[in-house]
Amino acid sequence: MREIQAEKITTLVERLCIEACYVLADDIDRKFHSCLQTERSPLGRQVLTTLIDNARIAREERVPICQDTGMTVIFVTWGQDVRITGGFIEDAINQGVRQGYEKGYLRKSVVRDPIDRVNTKDNTPAIIHYEMVPGDAFHIVVAPKGFGSENKSDLKMLMPSDGVPGIKQFVIDTVSHAGANPCPPTIVGVGIGGTMERAAYLSKKALLRPVGSINERPDLAALEQELYDDINRLGIGPVGFGGSTTALAVHILTFATHIAGLPVSVNIGCHATRHAEGSL
Repeated sequence: MREIQAEKITTLVERLCIEACYVLADDIDRKFHSCLQTERSPLGRQVLTTLIDNARIAREERVPICQDTGMTVIFVTWGQDVRITGGFIEDAINQGVRQGYEKGYLRKSVVRDPIDRVNTKDNTPAIIHYEMVPGDAFHIVVAPKGFGSENKSDLKMLMPSDGVPGIKQFVIDTVSHAGANPCPPTIVGVGIGGTMERAAYLSKKALLRPVGSINERPDLAALEQELYDDINRLGIGPVGFGGSTTALAVHILTFATHIAGLPVSVNIGCHATRHAEGSL
């Protein structure tokens, strides 16, 4: 049994909160440059150039990429042979968020209750997802999620007879209705299967896949490409000013489901879809 001190988790989460909000991932930065070569709209190219410059300035001057530093979503991969000592894991994670948002001068956007709307003033509590795995691995991904994009995400309980055409129509409709609000070009995460909440989780997790990676299932890779092409034909363009770059990528994750169901969730990530990760 491997032991990990809770304080080490706090330190890691603190660092990852700051890093995620300051440094745009290399895969997204590379995709910006690639889209700059293919974007047909002059205004679209101008916007992409601005987004590239913005990411560079944030990285070099150690400031947030976007003023909305999000609600902190955390994915924990926890090996069954790992024991946390010296404190409760969720307390350790939330203390890391608290410290990271304070030390990084990150905007604190979380309210304690959706009804009374009182700000917690430290961006806690975080949304924490756990995945138990064999062995002694312990890995954390911090993914701050701004609500310009989160508010335009959606879920629908399709019927099995709706099939792939129904899935495609729902994804396209969701992106189309979102328009400029999620700050495109976006990453479109799609979760298919499971139950209602499982599909939503899958669509959020799908945003973590590297932009430019190819789905290991050929049928899903083909569907991702079809959706990517259709979305970029919508003409919404960078930050909604028109153009051929509305999405940077479409990523699909699936799970087993009931014979009578076809849950589909779409989680939209803005042009600054952020995450940072580390292991202990």
